[in-house]
Amino acid sequence: MASTNPTSLLPCPPTPTQEAAEAPPEDHPHAAAPPPPPTASISLSLSTLLSLSGHKPSAPPVGALPSKVRIPSQISAVSLSSSSAASSSKPSRTATRAAAISAFPLQAPLRYLTRRPAEPSHPAAGRRCTVVWFRSDLRVHDNEALTAASNDSLSLLPVYLFDPRDYGKSSSGFDKTGPYRATFLLESVRDLRNSLRARGSDLVVRVGRPETVLVELAREVGADAVYAHQEVSHDEVRMEEKMAKVMEEEGVEVKYFWGSTLYHMEDLPFDLEHMPSNYGGFREKVQGLGVRKTIEALDQIKGMPRRGDVEPGDIPTLMDLGLTPPSTMGQDGKPASNSGLVGGETEALDRLKRFAAEFQAHPNKGDKDGNCGSIYGANFSCKISPWLAMGCLSPRFMFDELKKTAARTISAASSQVNGGKPGNNGMNWLMFELMWRDFFRFITKKYSSTKKKIEAVPATACTGALV
Repeated sequence: MASTNPTSLLPCPPTPTQEAAEAPPEDHPHAAAPPPPPTASISLSLSTLLSLSGHKPSAPPVGALPSKVRIPSQISAVSLSSSSAASSSKPSRTATRAAAISAFPLQAPLRYLTRRPAEPSHPAAGRRCTVVWFRSDLRVHDNEALTAASNDSLSLLPVYLFDPRDYGKSSSGFDKTGPYRATFLLESVRDLRNSLRARGSDLVVRVGRPETVLVELAREVGADAVYAHQEVSHDEVRMEEKMAKVMEEEGVEVKYFWGSTLYHMEDLPFDLEHMPSNYGGFREKVQGLGVRKTIEALDQIKGMPRRGDVEPGDIPTLMDLGLTPPSTMGQDGKPASNSGLVGGETEALDRLKRFAAEFQAHPNKGDKDGNCGSIYGANFSCKISPWLAMGCLSPRFMFDELKKTAARTISAASSQVNGGKPGNNGMNWLMFELMWRDFFRFITKKYSSTKKKIEAVPATACTGALV
């Protein structure tokens, strides 16, 4: 059984035989490349469906045919639906999970679970219009809801809503959302709009309650579906259920995706209601669990619907949200010039890139022994948490970048004659902090469920700093 203390698990340096066996294919150009892992497509092309089901039956005698045949107009749709049902199959839930995370996960070869398809209710591009409801997933990379909607639909209506209930004063007299957090959010929404516009789409921004505004927008554009990512807190789960109910009355399907954690909720080796309430038990359960492959950002996204002529709208200011900018901000809500936290996916990716480059240049920077606690930044943190919380950065994408950086660093250290300790590096510490983050999100989801009452047990955790 693995120890719950990540810093106590010091790996032995790999032997030449092990390195040869674990080296990725690109390190051995003359070796036969293994077959690529199976990948699941999010959409199924029409040509594939027709080729699978389009066999030619033997023709009956001419005399047996009636002189006049009335062909229903729906026959093509029926045949296409039948062929789609016959040719598509769900992947087995008992598929082998790759051991992507070990005691030192960032040193293991890159292995991933096969991503399950989105399984649209209609054939490829069969929906007229889909509303993509952005929440805490303000990015275009590794965004399954956005990618699936673009594949399934003829047009998209990306929407972000500033819910008035998230602002103002709480029952204790404090701001529900303070001016600094709100400013970070406004910058993230603005950056998302720029990214969508660069890909042929746009972002509709409104201030209002989702159960009201989204219904009105769906009516205006004639949308037949709403795609969004799930959240974990009690109020957010209740909102998801309310949204599904009001959209059902409108004849609009609501489809939720999971994309806020390193591990996918469907891949956990236990039902969420039986999840351990302490981090040590959780870590033992997920030890060796594979990580799903990230979804590449789309180069082009389906355009806005022509029906309804919906205006994108202006992004509100702090004053519009009922917040008073502090003295360090101007009336426009922009922070002081020396502020280091700039919201948005662009800044998140750039910060992660700089952090990885700094680590690769100085892998053992920190204490004199190069312990796993050696981490960069003020207070020994990479300061990525705000972008992860807003969904500007995917934890799976971050995992990929950390593994690539760790692999390059270990390879460089192993090539030195007196190379230090390639197994000891702060990247492993960051990896375990991503696991801590998963634990807190899953435990919150467990006790936020309204489908079944679960007896509350206090979750136990240590006081270590998070990512």
